[in-house]
Amino acid sequence: MKKDRRETYLFIAWAASVVAMFGSLYFSEVRMYEPCVLCWYQRILMYPQAIILGIAVVKKDFSISLYTLILSSIGALISLYHYSIQKVSFLAENSISCGRVSCTGEYINWFGFVTIPFLALIAFIIIINFSLLIWKKGVK
Repeated sequence: MKKDRRETYLFIAWAASVVAMFGSLYFSEVRMYEPCVLCWYQRILMYPQAIILGIAVVKKDFSISLYTLILSSIGALISLYHYSIQKVSFLAENSISCGRVSCTGEYINWFGFVTIPFLALIAFIIIINFSLLIWKKGVK
């Protein structure tokens, strides 16, 4: 019996959301980095996906990919904007005030370009890609 590739795609999307969720919790709860407003928006869009994709993996519900595609697309846009205001000086100087913690601040800057919003963007892109692959294969 051949395993349906959509199951693998769904699992990879779920794994990306879980890694992103625990990664953000590690940065805030272990490293004590206080999230900015844009980080909270990204969390609001990522955390539910760990739950709904987990349920979808168990139930083999491929139709969930429409919802994860929408949530991840919005999250990716927020992450891209957040990353841009961190790395593009013109945007950083003209960005709106984010609240108590500046959205332009970089708690990490691995290799000169990997920041927390960049990591979130990668996770959202992974979920988008695998959600699209599920749709390409068919949701029924």
